[in-house]
Amino acid sequence: MFSNIFAVLAPVFITTGLGYFWSRAGKHFDTSLVTSLVTFFGTPCLTFAALATVKIGANALISMGTAAVIATVAFAIIGWIVLKLLGLSPRTYLQSLTWPNIGNVGLPLCLLAFGNDGLALAVAFFTAMIVLQFTVGVAFVAGTFSLRSLVKMPIIPATILAILFLTTETPVPAWLYNTTDLIGQLTIPLMLFTLGVSLARLKPVSLVRSIGLSIVRLAMGFGVGLAIASLMGLEGMARGVVILQCSMPVAVFCYLFAQLYDNEPEEVAGVVISSTFLAAVSLPVLLWYVL
Repeated sequence: MFSNIFAVLAPVFITTGLGYFWSRAGKHFDTSLVTSLVTFFGTPCLTFAALATVKIGANALISMGTAAVIATVAFAIIGWIVLKLLGLSPRTYLQSLTWPNIGNVGLPLCLLAFGNDGLALAVAFFTAMIVLQFTVGVAFVAGTFSLRSLVKMPIIPATILAILFLTTETPVPAWLYNTTDLIGQLTIPLMLFTLGVSLARLKPVSLVRSIGLSIVRLAMGFGVGLAIASLMGLEGMARGVVILQCSMPVAVFCYLFAQLYDNEPEEVAGVVISSTFLAAVSLPVLLWYVL
């Protein structure tokens, strides 16, 4: 079991570490360019290749999307209550408690732990939650909602196209699958490397508060994931994917949004860093539990 867990975690930590030390060494890394490549090309291609050819059935993917929506609502409600009790600003901290890092960390973990079928389930979960984060989440931080942000998300047409192939049982042309699979394979390594670069660049403040909120994020994530899996009657791989995705640390995008809209980014950076390092300690136990 230990060797299995190490085999899952080692690629994640090593690739993230490469990004971290690359940045600490003062090497150039164009985060904006890489993020654009991942957002507009890598992630849509990964989504299509993972969903269009999966053998686990459309119902399982719908369950993952439903679980993601329920989890998001639960995180937001619990997070709001916790922040009000602590006297902290929801405008600053709620996104950190609501949006886990299901992309940079969650996708590779699910792939390495459960294989391609696990990745397909994780992608379905990721797709539903990322749409909510880039619409409702951004609107909450910015104080305004833009329909253009939803229309401009290429992951949505990629998901719709994949579902059409899946539900109609139409074989995906070899050229289309090979192309999207090749481009999609860029996504996870780039996500992990960028995560390391981002962690090296963040400067946390208010360490005690950051650690406290990080513990809330991780504990709440595991508890909500466990409850959703139980209520929905999920078993095996599906149960493991939901628990893993819900238990991830704070998404780096939370910091990027806070910085973009000048909403105390240093405070959010502290929670991102603290939760990521705490997750590194808790992940072996989490993987032992789901495996």
